[in-house]
Amino acid sequence: MDNDDLPRSRTVLLLIDFINPLDFPGAEDLAAPAVEAAQATDVLKSALCKAGVPAIYANDNYGGWQSDFQTLVERCAAGKGASAEMARLLRPQSGDLTVLKPRHSAFLGSPLDLLLSRMHAKEIIITGLATDLCVQLTAMDGFLREYQLKVPVDCTAAESAEYKKQSIAYMERVLRCDVSPSAFIHAGQPH
Repeated sequence: MDNDDLPRSRTVLLLIDFINPLDFPGAEDLAAPAVEAAQATDVLKSALCKAGVPAIYANDNYGGWQSDFQTLVERCAAGKGASAEMARLLRPQSGDLTVLKPRHSAFLGSPLDLLLSRMHAKEIIITGLATDLCVQLTAMDGFLREYQLKVPVDCTAAESAEYKKQSIAYMERVLRCDVSPSAFIHAGQPH
């Protein structure tokens, strides 16, 4: 993919681990808040898409490095419960980009930084699971790379309200993230 194949945008929406089988210890505590975050993110994504802001899905690789992202989407959407609901709500659309990540941060070991650079992105709106793990570690890496960061508080979820509260406070105080709810995010010019 060369630079001409990528949308050019100052702002990018990043969706972390919403496409998720939720089959790990603690997932039962994450399920309900994750669906709420997915619902808020769906509304935000629709508004940003209309303004020309591209979306990038950054997801854990659940297939032992032998599957692709679309297979994961279909597998989750065909299931039941919170995992299926999130996959159906946030099913990637034509033009959305995807990266598989080997660890918690969407930057570590993935082509995310290269994509953002080629897209001329300066601002990342980070949404996803879990607030206190993958979202926070991605925000930390974005902060170190000098991106402007927004982490809409209603578009993330954690296994407990306390974990989320502490993580949001840290991202606001230390990483200088705008943690305003998604209703306060207004899409500017994508270019």
